Amino acid sequence: MWFDESVFYQIYPLGFCGAERENDFGAVRHRLGKIGAEIGRLKELGVTAVLFNPLFESERHGYDTVDFFTVDRRLGTNEEFKELVNKLHEAGIRVVLDGVFNHVGRKFGPFEEVRRMREGTDYRFWFDINFFGNSRYNDGFGYADWEGHPELVKLRLENADVQNYLMDAVRFWIREFDIDGLRLDVSYLLPGWFMELVRRTVSVKKDFFLMGEVIHLQNFGQFLTPARLNSATDYECFRGMLSAFNSRNLFEIEHSMTRLFADLPWALFPRKNLFSFVDNHDVVRAATALKEKRNLLNLYTLLFTMPGIPCIYYGSEYAAEGDKSDLDYKLRPCIDDIPRAEGELYARIQKLAYIRTHSKALAYGSYRKATCMNTNFSFVRECEGERIIVAINIAETDCTVRVEEAEGVDLLTGEVRNLNDIYLPPFIACIYKKN
Repeated sequence: MWFDESVFYQIYPLGFCGAERENDFGAVRHRLGKIGAEIGRLKELGVTAVLFNPLFESERHGYDTVDFFTVDRRLGTNEEFKELVNKLHEAGIRVVLDGVFNHVGRKFGPFEEVRRMREGTDYRFWFDINFFGNSRYNDGFGYADWEGHPELVKLRLENADVQNYLMDAVRFWIREFDIDGLRLDVSYLLPGWFMELVRRTVSVKKDFFLMGEVIHLQNFGQFLTPARLNSATDYECFRGMLSAFNSRNLFEIEHSMTRLFADLPWALFPRKNLFSFVDNHDVVRAATALKEKRNLLNLYTLLFTMPGIPCIYYGSEYAAEGDKSDLDYKLRPCIDDIPRAEGELYARIQKLAYIRTHSKALAYGSYRKATCMNTNFSFVRECEGERIIVAINIAETDCTVRVEEAEGVDLLTGEVRNLNDIYLPPFIACIYKKN
């Protein structure tokens, strides 16, 4: 499928475009042009798909939706977003939106009607309401929310009217904006039958991509089926990569990759591509989290060569820094506030994107560990006769990795050598394609 062969670029629109933190629900601002101005650069970088975080009308950060049918006025209009999608498609870049279906903001129309009319409106059945309780906002009734955040009101997905409303929104996004996929927010809270409902709804468009946000993967394999989802976020390998690099213990990430992807009876997702990343809008930027900054090149090399669909978080191609202080806003700056010198990391990502999109072995191949030590690691990806050998050294000392008796060319440098004796200088990775 197209998504298996894609390189994604994640954009948090409200942050990227420099929108106000609070929506005053006043005049429309026209900021989507900031994203449109980047299309040529994204294409040059090797991006083939964009994942947009929430961009529909909300109170603050996008995940507190108040209108599923209108682009947030801090960004622009529906027509402007439609034009942006058309430009992305013309550049050969697919578009995936963030589907936030578990909860809404308190200014969501049906919930505001419940606040006004209490038992006098049928919208009370859209939410888990306790009219004998109270909320932290002193509404005179209690209600279920998302993980203790009362500003995020939980929807009753089992209610048929809620289902119809949400699926009408999905059909609207496909019809009006011609989107190519959805990320289902907090999929770990969505029932399997709801994912099947979404899948049936989006089947009007061929090869529509459905990906679920999942924090823990252990029991999620049941949802990666043709009737439900194509992929899920790979938080296990995200954590494993950074922890392994920072502790100089590559056995940690190797264990996760074998547990998830090896052709073994007990592996969770053999020959399936999870959605892979080294940072995103919810976690510390990789350039901040990584103790040894010289390993950024190695970190991205692993991201693009391990099983999965690689995704770059906007600005991280420039080694942008950011931590989780200030309510996560430092993770989501305006693109104009990110220093944008196209250095060594940018060039490496550009090269990795090209390699990834031109390799069946990296898109669809099996995974097998070759060698592993605390500070060096090699593995093999193979598909339809194409064999890729990846070797990484994260230490300040050199090493030699012995993989197999064969000759290969390093796709990063063009060097040809015998793969039985791969010499790795400090902080170096190589990607060999067997001749």
